[in-house]
Amino acid sequence: NALQAAAANGHKAIVKLLLEKGANVNALGGEYGNALQAAAANKHEAIVNILLKKGANINALGGKYGNALQAAAIMRNEPIVKLLLEKGANVNAQGGANVNAQGGQYGNALQAAAIMKNEAIVKLLLEKGANVNAQGGQYGNTLQAAAIMGNEVIVNLLLEKGANVNAQGGLYHNALQAVAVQGNEAIVNLLLEQGANVNAQGGFYGSALQAAA
Repeated sequence: NALQAAAANGHKAIVKLLLEKGANVNALGGEYGNALQAAAANKHEAIVNILLKKGANINALGGKYGNALQAAAIMRNEPIVKLLLEKGANVNAQGGANVNAQGGQYGNALQAAAIMKNEAIVKLLLEKGANVNAQGGQYGNTLQAAAIMGNEVIVNLLLEKGANVNAQGGLYHNALQAVAVQGNEAIVNLLLEQGANVNAQGGFYGSALQAAA
C-alpha cells in the first residue's frame, strides 16, 4: 500500500500526509507486512516514531523479516531496536515485536543479531530478557548461528548467559557441528570446554567430525 511504500523509502512528509488523510497505520500485506516493519527495515527511525505515535501495532507479525524488531536487528540498527523496546515491547511475549518473537528467516531478533555479528544488539536483547535458548530459524538457535558465523565474542556471551551447548535443531543440528564447518578452532575448544557432545549425531553432515573432514 501507499503508506508502506512511503515508509520504506523514507518519505516522512508523505507518511504524515497519508496518516492525516486516514491511511490505516496497521494495514497488512506487501513485502514488509506493514508500514512499521518497512520503516524499521530501511532504517527510518523518525518514521518508526511517527507510526508508533499513530498507533502502529508493535507486535504485528508477518512480512520479510517476521516483525519490526527482527528487521531492525537484521539491519544492525541499534537505535531502532532500542526505540521499539522502549515503546513498550513485551520482552516475554510469545509473538510480535518482543525479543523472543518467533518467525522470519532467523527465528527471532537475538538470532538475527548474532548472524549479523552485532555484539551491541545481542547484549541489548539479552539485557531485555531475550531467551538465549529459543528455537527456530535456519540455524535452530542463536548459539548455532553465532558458531557458524565464527564470532567467538558472541559465542562466549551466549554461553555466559546460559546457552545450551548441546541444543539441537537447525541446519547443522548443534553448535559444534556448525563451527566444525566454519573452521574456527578457538570456538571448537570453547564449546568442548563447555561440555559439547563430540559424538552428537544429526544435521547436514551427520556429526562434527564429518563436518570438519
